[in-house]
Amino acid sequence: MKQNRFSALWQNNFPFWGNGLYDTLNVLIVGLGTGFLVILFKKLIHFISEGAFGSIKEIFAAHTYAIVLVPILGGAIVGLLQHFLIEPERHHGVAAIMESLALADGRLNYKKAPIKVLTSALSIGFGASVGPEDPSVQIGANLGAWAAKKFRVTNGNGKMLVAMGAASGIAAAFNAPIAGVFFSLEILLGQISASSVGLILFGAVLSSIVTQAMVGTSPAFPIPTYTINSPVEFVLYLGLGLLAGLIAFIYIKGIYLAHDVMHHSRIPRWLRPILIGALLGLVGIKFPQIFGDSYETIGQILNGQDLILWLLIVLLFLKILMTTLSLGAGFIGGVFAPSLFLGAALGGAYGVAMRMLFPALYIQPSAFALVGMAAVLAGTVHAPMTAIMLLFEMTNDYRIILPLMFAVAVSLFTSRRLHRTSVYETSLVRSGLNIHRGRDIDILESLTVAEAMQPIPATIHEDTLMRDIHALLDKAHSHGLPVVDDEGLLVGVISISDLESALEDSPKNMARPVKDFCTQKVIVAYPEQSIHDVLKTMGYYNIGRMPVVEHNNPRKLLGWISRTALIQAYNKALTRYKLTRHRANQIKLGMISGVSVFEFEVGQKSPLAGHKLKEIELPSYSLIASIERNGQIIIPHGNAVLHVGDKVAVISHDNDSQTLTALFEGQ
Repeated sequence: MKQNRFSALWQNNFPFWGNGLYDTLNVLIVGLGTGFLVILFKKLIHFISEGAFGSIKEIFAAHTYAIVLVPILGGAIVGLLQHFLIEPERHHGVAAIMESLALADGRLNYKKAPIKVLTSALSIGFGASVGPEDPSVQIGANLGAWAAKKFRVTNGNGKMLVAMGAASGIAAAFNAPIAGVFFSLEILLGQISASSVGLILFGAVLSSIVTQAMVGTSPAFPIPTYTINSPVEFVLYLGLGLLAGLIAFIYIKGIYLAHDVMHHSRIPRWLRPILIGALLGLVGIKFPQIFGDSYETIGQILNGQDLILWLLIVLLFLKILMTTLSLGAGFIGGVFAPSLFLGAALGGAYGVAMRMLFPALYIQPSAFALVGMAAVLAGTVHAPMTAIMLLFEMTNDYRIILPLMFAVAVSLFTSRRLHRTSVYETSLVRSGLNIHRGRDIDILESLTVAEAMQPIPATIHEDTLMRDIHALLDKAHSHGLPVVDDEGLLVGVISISDLESALEDSPKNMARPVKDFCTQKVIVAYPEQSIHDVLKTMGYYNIGRMPVVEHNNPRKLLGWISRTALIQAYNKALTRYKLTRHRANQIKLGMISGVSVFEFEVGQKSPLAGHKLKEIELPSYSLIASIERNGQIIIPHGNAVLHVGDKVAVISHDNDSQTLTALFEGQ
């Protein structure tokens, strides 16, 4: 009877879970286990770092340049592990978890997690400029995926275990359970419900209990008390938010630029981390602050040490360069900690500059450094509540919350204006997966106005007489056209109905200019809007066309969106949706069967180009699942010919990844 009462109580409060006692065991395993494993992971990083850098200092005590050897050695180890044990992946870290939650019910290939975590610890320990938080998230998420499969959690509830594990990872990494909860809700699940908050919070609290029992209650960074001396400072935080959004944009673009350069280079995959390790070492001779997660340097900035303007600016851009190159070269780690460093360096430099300009305000540069951390993080991962709660939990001081929220909001707005997707979402979008808020989005939500709009068929000058309008509309094959002034800026829209109304009022109106009769309160569309939103607007106002204008300048015409364009956009979006579902099925197949699904693009030098499938010899037990050509899926058959540029999905064992890469990409 007691067990039945407990099960009923659990199910009433946590409806996602059925068997109370059994599922309590899952939650305990994921929450407590994640906390314990993340602490071990961080201790392993410390052990490797102390051993590597300490040994070099002892052996070459008189030669400071010997520090170069540490990241070179780390690059060699990481390169060999990748060459022999870690095959190339579509997505890394959090992006892979997002893909799994949205498309594969939270299934993850957790068997690969231990070697990835070890490689990440080696990367950070030997000085690669990457962070430990993303791997911590992977530890928790993979533990959740393991528990879901081990205990046969069904009906999509495995997703909750994975999300709980991810939250527990952030909670353990920063000793900040609330930030961990918001991380899972904002970035991974994208929705808030009583049941999901309760379960994820439960796991994050359990993880934090383990963390505090093993390492104490202190947050990740020692934070002194700050005060706001004048309301004028809020104006200065506006500038910091704008700069933070810009830095986040540069950081995101740099990560994928470095990835593309490295991926398309002829440098062998195992050699890339060695070369970048040498560059890291050379830079680290003069600026050792860029090594590893840089937690110590962040702490120094927050405590007002080494606040030298030129040094902070140099460290800011060196950290961007070294982090993007480290990730591009194949060092395994996260983007979370580097973004915190960038925010601290940016905020510290900005605070020092403002103190020089406004000495009467008694500005504390460290306060700007703290707010800068949250602002750059929010601009990078597009998760404002995660950034705010993370810094709030570290300070436990309400006085900093207002400038914190203000700068985060400005940074997020700026970053989104410059780059629509976060650092995680960008990886998915580049591979054709449009995933937002933890789900594969609606067909028409996946297409923007910028992709679907058409050139303006013609424009009409505002001084044109009404009697000439019918001929102009007829010539443009349109029922309405935009009206512009001498500078080409939008004045309004004239339609056949406007012409008919003017003629009914008085035939004399035909001798008056069009600006007197055109609709001047124009319903417009913006390039970044989704077609889904535009379609709803058209239906609400019962209009058949809309001018597309710049968001910051609503009078500057960019294009034209009409019902015809919407039909064409729907067909395009439908094709994209089919491709997305096809990729989702590939992911599920790989997760369920235990094999891997690789995707290759047939390169110019591929020996397979121009050959029929029946003529191709693949490694044993390998199977071509599909061929994508010009946005169309081709079901493979013996007489199908591979062309350069085809994207081919291959089901095979991990051990065959290098052979398959050589065959399809010609490397």
